[in-house]
Order: sequence, then C-alpha cells, then structure tokens
Amino acid sequence: MRFTVSAPHDTPKLLVLAVDDEPHGLAQLKHCLEANVHVGRVLPAVDASEALRLLGSDDDLIRARKQRGLPPVDAVFADINMPGLSGMEMSRVFASLNPAPVLVFVTGHAEEAVEAFDLGAVDYVLKPARQERIDKAVARVVEKIEAASGHRRPSEPDRGRDDEVIPVELAGTTKLIPRSSVRWVEAQGDYARLFTTEGSHLVRIPLAQLEDRWAKAGFVRIHRSFLVSLPLITELRMGQGGYQVVIGNEEKILPVSRRHTRALKDKLVGSSRLG
Repeated sequence: MRFTVSAPHDTPKLLVLAVDDEPHGLAQLKHCLEANVHVGRVLPAVDASEALRLLGSDDDLIRARKQRGLPPVDAVFADINMPGLSGMEMSRVFASLNPAPVLVFVTGHAEEAVEAFDLGAVDYVLKPARQERIDKAVARVVEKIEAASGHRRPSEPDRGRDDEVIPVELAGTTKLIPRSSVRWVEAQGDYARLFTTEGSHLVRIPLAQLEDRWAKAGFVRIHRSFLVSLPLITELRMGQGGYQVVIGNEEKILPVSRRHTRALKDKLVGSSRLG
C-alpha cells in the first residue's frame, strides 16, 4: 500500500472524508476536523454508499487529485457500525486503492477497535469525538503521510513521540495499553503477547506488524519470536546457545537469533550503548 502527500513542500491541508450514519455524530466529527489546522476540507457522508459515491464523483478537487496520482482523499474517518455496508467493509475497499487514503476508525465501543489493526488504521477514536482526540488522530495521519513521502518539515515537532495505545480485551472489558509501558513482545502465532510493567496481555496483532509500526518508537526485532524496546536493553552477551540480551536489571533474558545479531549490534552501537 502506498501513501502520498498532496502538498510536499507546504503545510498540508488535508482533504478528509468523514463517515457516520448518526447525524449528531457526523456533525461533531466534521466540526472537530474542520477546527484542525491541518484540515482544509471535509466531505461528510451518512453511510458507506454515499462515501463511495463521493469518491467516485466528478468533484473538481477529487478529479485533480486522481490526475496527479494521489488518493481521492488524504484520510477517511469512518464509523465502524453502520447499516448496510459496515465501516470495516467500506474501509477494506479504501485500503485496496493504490494509492490509498489513511484510515482512522471512529467507534462507540473500545473492543471494536481491535479490528482496526487488521486494515492498518493509524488510529481509532472513541465516541463522542473530542477536539483534543481528533487533533491527535489528525497528527498521526500527517505523520503517516510525511513518513511515506520521505519528508518532514523542520518546524514540525516529532509526532513519532506520541504514545500509541493498544486495545486489549480482558474478561469482557477493554483496557487501553500505552506503547510506552511495553518492554518486550513475544509472538504467539497470529497473536502477540505484550509484556508491560504491570503484566502481560495477548492481542490479535502479528509481531511483524508491530515491528513495522513501532520501529520509529525504538522497538527492534531480535528473534523471530521477540520484539524489544531498544532503550531497555542493558546488556548483549554470549550464552550457551548464542547471543542474548538482558532487559533492565536482569528482569528478563531473551535469545538473539543469528540473522538479527549484526543489525542489533549496529543499533546498540549507534545508540552508544555498546563500547
């Protein structure tokens, strides 16, 4: 999937598609988006059918974007639960476009946000939409577009420092786990177990997907089964079966595979953690 930016040298004014079947929810979402400095225009749609019709319309701006090889819109903020074609089904159509818009899901139930990771959504927003939360989601959209285009404006703060949260289902409730609390991650089939300062949590996200998404946050792959926060590695040493890393004060010792050893050493040396 490829993302492009519509204004590579200026402050991006995003064209955003907002989709929600609830009139009040759509109005609130549109208001918050239009109040954001990075958003230039918001196209509202009351359901998936109208959203698809808008993207296929003869709107001057959309037509011009397509002619320039850009996605029809920069981002889609979509409700998950809608009658007829659901927001998740609609977003699968958007994700198949090349280039594709950046996806953000809006939901009234936190447990539904788990599905958003399957489509590579950059964020999800719990209803009712609040300005501060929408602003953070828009910042992640801009970060995604800028990262894909290979440029970042010097005047912009490093949005990569924004702390992502992961929804975890626990006994019928959903707990939001901040990425900053994750120390290492272990692959368990198509799932991943997050080891945090408070315990461990199983999430339906492949380790490879977390590796890609969290690379800029300092997480490194050390083994086919392990992803580790680089700043937490206090020692790289040779064990009986090969290299190992020590997390914290002997908190955990994890194996390093041969294929990842050289890259890990380079990262450790680059961060001045090895002599």
